[in-house]
Amino acid sequence: MMQAQSVAELLKKRDPGLQTEIVPIRTRADNLQNVAIMELGGKGVFVKEIETELLNGGVDIAVHSMKDVPAELPPGLEMVAYPEREDPRDVLVTRGNVKFEELRRGARIGTGSLRRRMQLLNAMPDLAIVPLRGNIMTRIKKIETDKLDGIILAAAGMRRMGWHNLVSQYLDPDLMVPAAGQGVLGIEIRADDDDLRERLLFLNHEQTVMEIKAERAFLRRLGGGCQVPIAGFARLQGRMLKMRGIVGTPDGRMLVDDTVRGGRDEAEKMGEALADSLLDKGAREILAIEYVNC
Repeated sequence: MMQAQSVAELLKKRDPGLQTEIVPIRTRADNLQNVAIMELGGKGVFVKEIETELLNGGVDIAVHSMKDVPAELPPGLEMVAYPEREDPRDVLVTRGNVKFEELRRGARIGTGSLRRRMQLLNAMPDLAIVPLRGNIMTRIKKIETDKLDGIILAAAGMRRMGWHNLVSQYLDPDLMVPAAGQGVLGIEIRADDDDLRERLLFLNHEQTVMEIKAERAFLRRLGGGCQVPIAGFARLQGRMLKMRGIVGTPDGRMLVDDTVRGGRDEAEKMGEALADSLLDKGAREILAIEYVNC
């Protein structure tokens, strides 16, 4: 909801006379918060109902967190704009403000993300990972109710809510590689709505566009979903783009990792090249594994 409101405010700032209406849509993932995302069918459950409403004409614009959007969009829909990226990092929220390197052996850490689980267990195999779903405050409260040592969340959500004071540590992307699209909002419309497309193009942030192009191309090439842990993070520095990708198993025991660098105009080619490199290194075999209740 806050994401949609932030986009509405940008539109009104551009055109003060513009009338907007926020239409809340509860997705299947919202309604079944005690069920693992993998069991619901993957990350597409966060956007399916919203995209159906968009195709049916119930809404004209959909605002998504791009880390929740599958690599392929439904026919008839188009992503037309990406505002400036929020902080892409993950954060650690702990009991007693303990930092990652200070966690006790066997610490209980909550997360619903296979990507985070993979990287946590690869770094500290003795951690006890506790599955976690729900909104941000629900997850934070579980530190007490479920006797957790801490939880991992996206920095973007904490910052949008203004809860910086609850963060124990911002995790460097070299320690916890973010999900493709993390911190990025995507503006989706019907592909035949040319007038609306033109009105929304001003929302595009050049650096964010280059980064998300690389990350989305990376995901498309891998063809992976929520069932396999995948991390992919691109960062534009001047005219050079650097991207790191990881594919692994949920227990962190198998992991392939690589980094590519190139010019800003080669974003999509870089994402595809990184995916190809990981596939050649063993990601193809990992992606072929069928995981059950992981």
